[in-house]
Amino acid sequence: MATMKTIKNQDSVSAFIENVEDERKREDCRMLIKIMCQITGSQAAMWGSSIVGFGSYHYRYASGREGDFFLTGFSPRKQNLTVYVMPGFSQYDSLMQKLGKHKVGKSCLYMKKLEDVDIRILTRLIDESVQEMRRKYPNCQTT
Repeated sequence: MATMKTIKNQDSVSAFIENVEDERKREDCRMLIKIMCQITGSQAAMWGSSIVGFGSYHYRYASGREGDFFLTGFSPRKQNLTVYVMPGFSQYDSLMQKLGKHKVGKSCLYMKKLEDVDIRILTRLIDESVQEMRRKYPNCQTT
């Protein structure tokens, strides 16, 4: 079985953010940290080498595979700012229509910059997704 690469570690979130080349993207990261800390009650932590995650949950699949992952998080990628909405987007159609300029993957929300989206809608989306994860995984951790 393959070993997960995206695991929580002790690397410095502040140092990671300070190494983001674009100043606007650094400011967007600081705003996301503020929003996600408030929603989750968790401090930011590095997951792997390029993801800032908040809280955690333990999953176990029918196949026997299990592990830990963050409740929500983000990554300042070169092309996009990526926000991780772990339950996916199917139940958030009305919010997604109001969000603003974005693209989505399975659990990834891609945007160029925070000013491209309605920050109130983004905050609500993150909040509702974290609530859903806490319902699905009642033993979530906030540290």
